[in-house]
Amino acid sequence: MSVAALLEPHCLEILGGFAVADGEEGFPKGTRTLLLLGPREPGFWAHLQAQPEWDGPDPVDTWSRRVIGRVACDLGAKALFPFGGPPYRPFYTWALRSGRVWDSPVKLLVHASQGLMVSFRGALALKEVVEVPEALPQPCVGCAQPCLAACPVGALTGAGYDVPACHRHLDMAEGAQCLNGGCLVRRSCPAGSGYARMAEQSAYHMRQFHR
Repeated sequence: MSVAALLEPHCLEILGGFAVADGEEGFPKGTRTLLLLGPREPGFWAHLQAQPEWDGPDPVDTWSRRVIGRVACDLGAKALFPFGGPPYRPFYTWALRSGRVWDSPVKLLVHASQGLMVSFRGALALKEVVEVPEALPQPCVGCAQPCLAACPVGALTGAGYDVPACHRHLDMAEGAQCLNGGCLVRRSCPAGSGYARMAEQSAYHMRQFHR
């Protein structure tokens, strides 16, 4: 069975991947291909909330460990995750290497079809050389780049991310549109305009961030 077929029942998809040289450092021994996995919309959030982990602690990460770990076992691969550190796996660097994710004007990762809403639930380190999604043109080239001016308090711009200013904004009534619907900078990205991520999901992650 293909990797995509194993991921499909869990509303996950391959967001990118790349070949790994034999013996290359920074990967489990024997890795020849790395595949980056993330939510497939529509459907991911409703599926996740129906899982047994949802009522427990850290439901998103706990579910990710179980599901991606099981897929890895079925493939004879190694499951890797962006959480659980330190130390943390270099998912940012891996994403850039895929040719389908880039460093955006506001320094957040931007995906070819998910825009600034891209997120990774894990990765598969395969011992086989397998086909990976082809590289795509960088969506920020020729873009009006509305992300640079989307933050109402200037907390997230090309100059960097002022996290304390972001939290102060979220504490105010004016911050409700970000807290309840997702970061306005992320929502402004044209590349992700067709990505069916639910506002409910963005609100959940914003609440986790702003605890």
